[in-house]
Amino acid sequence: MDAFSALAEPRRRKIIEILASDGELSATQIYTRFDITPQAVSQHLKVLLAAGLLEVERRSQQHIYQLSPDPMAEVEQWLAHTRHLWSERLDNLDKLLKAESGKER
Repeated sequence: MDAFSALAEPRRRKIIEILASDGELSATQIYTRFDITPQAVSQHLKVLLAAGLLEVERRSQQHIYQLSPDPMAEVEQWLAHTRHLWSERLDNLDKLLKAESGKER
């Protein structure tokens, strides 16, 4: 699964936000932030791991999760590129509208 598919689900985005805000957390610390079963949160964590968005480390009996920076940077680059393309289109539209309104005078 790719990062965008994994991030399509709101609870997975929330997990990413929590880890971005709080740093590394145990699975239990993540579970307590949701009103769904620990098993359901575990499934979301597995999807995020499979997409490469998270890293996990086993410490004693705990699984500690943290963000994996490379895929997040890839998502950010895609967003920046898409935003740039969209801005160019809007700028071109603005120029066209100004040129058209100048012709009407």
